[in-house]
Amino acid sequence: MTAYALTNIYKEFQGRRVLDISLLTVAAGKVYSLIGPNGAGKTTLLNILAFLSEPSGGSLFFAGRPVRFSQAHLQSLRKSVILVNQHPILFSSSVFNNIAFGLKTRKIPAKKRASIIEQALDQVGMSRFIHTDARYLSGGETRRIAIARALACDPEVLLLDEPTADLDLESRNAVEAIIADIAAHGRMTLIFCTHDHDQAARLTSDVICLQDGRLTDYIDENIFRGDVINKDHRYFCRVAKNIHIPVPGTDRENIRISIHPKSIKIVDTATLASRIESASDVFRGKVICIADASADIRVRVDIGIALQLVMDKSEYMARPMRIGDPVDMRIDADAVTCLEDLNHP
Repeated sequence: MTAYALTNIYKEFQGRRVLDISLLTVAAGKVYSLIGPNGAGKTTLLNILAFLSEPSGGSLFFAGRPVRFSQAHLQSLRKSVILVNQHPILFSSSVFNNIAFGLKTRKIPAKKRASIIEQALDQVGMSRFIHTDARYLSGGETRRIAIARALACDPEVLLLDEPTADLDLESRNAVEAIIADIAAHGRMTLIFCTHDHDQAARLTSDVICLQDGRLTDYIDENIFRGDVINKDHRYFCRVAKNIHIPVPGTDRENIRISIHPKSIKIVDTATLASRIESASDVFRGKVICIADASADIRVRVDIGIALQLVMDKSEYMARPMRIGDPVDMRIDADAVTCLEDLNHP
């Protein structure tokens, strides 16, 4: 069964097209990650899927039926889909009353509300906060209560906008456990928005990639903007004071680039000692994060800017690293893509 079907959906703000999706189908009962960099259009898409924002054009189907953005039609649809924002707002009342509100609007009998609320709080690990004044919750606690409030209403679709952004490690792990639990039981369709590729890989294999408002098979990473400089007929993008990334030839003075994480290579400094011409392509840094992502290992290296590398496991096992290790990396110009904005070809 299909939860959503989008055809030629686009959204414009002040004449600028910020979302342009030719075709997207979301299966019911599955968990999807929606990944992309800041400004990719993730929140815009979630608002359309939550029926909170009308697309500028295109066709949207929900549960096999066309969506009409009229108040009478949307009222029933919005009971089927709940969006939890990145910074949810709770009422100045107890946690119990906050969760009860949605149940009251759905006319759930009072005798059933208490058990539903207790079950929702247990699912997010917040049972002991049932009588706590919501005004005194931390950011992470507020996020989890907002998710509990949504789960209590038992929606067909749950949408989470950056559910772990700016959370401490304990709260982040708790929210990820909630997503994993929903995925394991297939109780509802869930789409969570993130720009964290490692998190997306941990929680689901179903990924919606969004970049510059468009769907893509692969999300560009290591995105930087800088001035173009010419050194001995070679082009570089100056992304920081002393960091010049080699780029393909361009006639632009300022560009936005993406460095493909699988094209960044760990090199042996001793091997390079006799290759002076390679010095401008090699960057020394320190390993700051290592994560297992199914078939690959993701390594984050600080060279003055943080760079994400992706290595297959056999490559990593042949050259294991630890956090804090110094490494030398080679970035060739063909590892770099010059990106174009959606509205500026």
